[in-house]
Amino acid sequence: MLLATAEQMKRLDEGAIAGRGIPSTLLMERAARGILEAVRGFRDADGSAPPWTSPRYVPDAAGRVISGGETAEHRRTGGPHRPRCAVFSGPGNNGGDGVAVAGLLVKEGWAVRAFLVGSRAKMTPDCREMERRLAELGGRLEDFRPDDGEQRAWAMSADVIVDALFGIGLNSAIRGDGVAAVDLINDSPARVVAADIASGVEADTGRVLGAAVRADATVTFTLAKPGHFVGKGGLHTGRLTVHDIGIPRDLLEGEDIPTLAVTAGTVRGWLPRRPADGHKGTFGKDYILAGSVGYTGAPVLAARAACRTGAGLVFLDVPGEVYPIVAVKCDEAMPRPLPSEDGMLSGDGLEKSLARLAGCDAALLGPGLGRSGAVERFVLAVLEGAQCPVVLDADGLNAAAAHIDRLDACRAPLVLTPHDGEFARLGGDLSGEDRLEAARAFAREHGCVVVLKGHRTITAHPDGRAAVNTTGNSGMAKGGSGDVLSGVILALLGMGMAPFEAAAAGVYLHGLAGDLCAGELGEWGMLPTDLPGALPRALRQVLE
Repeated sequence: MLLATAEQMKRLDEGAIAGRGIPSTLLMERAARGILEAVRGFRDADGSAPPWTSPRYVPDAAGRVISGGETAEHRRTGGPHRPRCAVFSGPGNNGGDGVAVAGLLVKEGWAVRAFLVGSRAKMTPDCREMERRLAELGGRLEDFRPDDGEQRAWAMSADVIVDALFGIGLNSAIRGDGVAAVDLINDSPARVVAADIASGVEADTGRVLGAAVRADATVTFTLAKPGHFVGKGGLHTGRLTVHDIGIPRDLLEGEDIPTLAVTAGTVRGWLPRRPADGHKGTFGKDYILAGSVGYTGAPVLAARAACRTGAGLVFLDVPGEVYPIVAVKCDEAMPRPLPSEDGMLSGDGLEKSLARLAGCDAALLGPGLGRSGAVERFVLAVLEGAQCPVVLDADGLNAAAAHIDRLDACRAPLVLTPHDGEFARLGGDLSGEDRLEAARAFAREHGCVVVLKGHRTITAHPDGRAAVNTTGNSGMAKGGSGDVLSGVILALLGMGMAPFEAAAAGVYLHGLAGDLCAGELGEWGMLPTDLPGALPRALRQVLE
């Protein structure tokens, strides 16, 4: 699923209108129909339908008879099952979409009130045209008055609210009556459908600009936007639908869109095929350097995840002091003790590590290694000697943080998997609340693939490509989940996948395994140890 910026959508709209002669009002009508479909087919989070989606609310093809003998005319005059919709529109074209929806709902027999939030003097020509059409149908666009108790009471009693206050062009904080309207919408028990993007969310970054509508569903047009997923925007979007309003296909294909939201179809297209005559060497020889006293679970979780993702051979080097604990937990992976000191690696095992690494297809450095000068020197030496792709995670990142120049000099392809704190220690900048651009900038500056973990994890490539994840849940926010992720990415790299695709696909599969666990166990009680066992089901679901 491609994610377009506000500027890209502006160019596409202008190309369709000015370049191809498609009337802007026609695009607006099509957008309104997409919102209408969302209202008709609304489903709550548990899959149940609100009462207004019942057949008795829907007129027949002639607009006359509803099941049960009730008539559309009866509804228009106040029948007992007449649903209510409050439409909040701004003066721009996003507001015009809302006014157009109000007209369609009037035609369907809904009780509708449309409220204009903002200055009439600033109404766009298309918004004015939709107001004219609404008036022809017997509707009216009222001025919103925040202190009007009757308006508030009516809106609070609505079955559904359409949020068409601000579109994807919003780039400054909402003020005045806009804040009052957002607060009213959020206070209402009605289901909320947002037009294009929840008002108050910045389309390119997902930042909340002062205040934002919490939508139950969002209907966006032509292409999804980064703000539907990243930042706080993903928490305000609800169920997202992308509606085609008829932008010509060649215009879309001519636009360079480097950002995507990863879906099952995306991952299916990336995963390598497993040849019927393959052997264990065919599917990757993977090397893991991990573990220390107090962190014996991390290497085991990473190794299990790699095996469950399809790796052929997994070699695991750990400090000698934790080897007996790790070895008893490993059936498929092959652990080996290295010299250790104070429960962590010493420098004496470096030659053995490099020799084992030389025969491998991918490497993972870091889970549970601990922090010491010896560990730091060990990790940097392995990075310098590596010839295969390397995943750098957890204490591997901490070891490299003070030596970013050594990281930049690494000849092997690198995948870094930091959470926000590790990202900051590496020099990443999240001060602008734009996680997408922050990940891109770091990847570009340091020539590596970055997996910036968090809600809607972002994978960024040095060439500007970025992937936003769409799976996962808060039940995964427990120590050990990141070790599983690093093992999944390792396995995919070992099978020959390119670093960007391996990282983004690994994040998706890891999150999907988490969603499967949450569905079976609940988010409260699920554990990182549950995730490797769910990976086969996640892979099967993606590949079916």
